[in-house]
Amino acid sequence: MDKKLPIYKMSISDDEESTVSYVALVDNPATERNWFAFSKQMKFKVDEQRRIITGALMVADLPIYRSSEKMGEFYVVFDSHQIEKIVQKFFKQGNTANVNMMHDANKQVDGVYMFESFIVDSRRGIKAPEGFTGITEGSWIGSYKIDNDEVWTSVMNGTFKGYSVEGMFDMEIHKKTQEQEIIDLIDEIANL
Repeated sequence: MDKKLPIYKMSISDDEESTVSYVALVDNPATERNWFAFSKQMKFKVDEQRRIITGALMVADLPIYRSSEKMGEFYVVFDSHQIEKIVQKFFKQGNTANVNMMHDANKQVDGVYMFESFIVDSRRGIKAPEGFTGITEGSWIGSYKIDNDEVWTSVMNGTFKGYSVEGMFDMEIHKKTQEQEIIDLIDEIANL
């Protein structure tokens, strides 16, 4: 987190619009962590023929940089409580086979599905797999089986390096910059 930007806490509500509906295979994951493609070269001694990828879907409390015309530059974070709610809603809605490429709704893929998932929770004895450094308590890890030849080729040639979760979330300011606090104070004084 190099810039002093506002931080927004992301949450999911119980209404239908607030959801995680897709996981995108991307070249630059927001979690800043690439997945492990199981092969001879990786720590997991699993045959490459199995076509399995494992990685962080969401990392608890990791500031993720965002920029928009409306809001400018800012960070968003998901805490462990919200990640748990997101994961439960994701599974309840049966979204484990909803996968696309690079967040493109026109590039939904068949033959790619989540077959295992867990939330890092030391109280329950669930730890991040060996080799996953910097994975915080409450983070979401998942594995996908890839039967789609085109997608598998893109994984193996390095086009796709990780996951990016797609959803509709609520946002609230978590931490303001000093400049924002001064502007808010000026606005408050002006409205007296």
